[in-house]
Amino acid sequence: MTPGNEPRHAAHETVEERLAEEVIEELDLQEVEEPLPSMSEQIAEQLGGVRGLIESSLPVLAFVLLNVLLGDAVAGLDKKTALYWAIAGSVLSAVGIGVYRLINKEPVRHAINGLFGIAVGAYLAWRTGDAKNFYLPGILLTFGQAAVLLLSVVVRKPLIGYAWGIMANKGHQDWFGNARLFRAFQWLTLVWVVSLSLRAGIQYYLYAQDEANALGIVRILISWPIYAATFAFTAWVIHRITTEQKTSSVA
Repeated sequence: MTPGNEPRHAAHETVEERLAEEVIEELDLQEVEEPLPSMSEQIAEQLGGVRGLIESSLPVLAFVLLNVLLGDAVAGLDKKTALYWAIAGSVLSAVGIGVYRLINKEPVRHAINGLFGIAVGAYLAWRTGDAKNFYLPGILLTFGQAAVLLLSVVVRKPLIGYAWGIMANKGHQDWFGNARLFRAFQWLTLVWVVSLSLRAGIQYYLYAQDEANALGIVRILISWPIYAATFAFTAWVIHRITTEQKTSSVA
């Protein structure tokens, strides 16, 4: 078959293909990268938003209130009975939050994490008969997190850098080749060590003083604000460095 004598449908298909290619080139239909979340969006995601903060605090608040209101000072129940009611109220509130989210087909990650921590603390308090042990798992976990972060700095593998790569750098860990970012992640990881140690240290002091109710109140009032402030500071430092480096590279 000589050129120019192709069947009409073949020529028609060729024209369509060419038109499609031109349209694609004109519209530049390439994979569009999703913009990175803003600092406030990252903080909100980590904390679960205002609702997440409230939900994570409710089981602890229920434990503190029931333990105080049902104890000798108010309702006059003996220590163990008040403690058991406080445990039941805390666990039921945590379960209720999870069930409510499931019924409404909402994310349950934060609820499950909270329920696990509440369950372990409730078990320890029940077995020992001491309300302060309700908070022990959280204290030990926080100290453990600080230790792991400190170790990552010692071996020059700062975990805050890895976290940034996953959360805000699309999984890329190319910051190892960036001397300024590497140094920043080293000392930012140390900032997190101090932050976590401060939170756990204050709570452990109250634990050692057998101040169970004060421990619960402090946990609600200081834990999330310290966490939010540390996260915001970390995000600000990284954003400042990356923005300056992008600006200098363009110039």
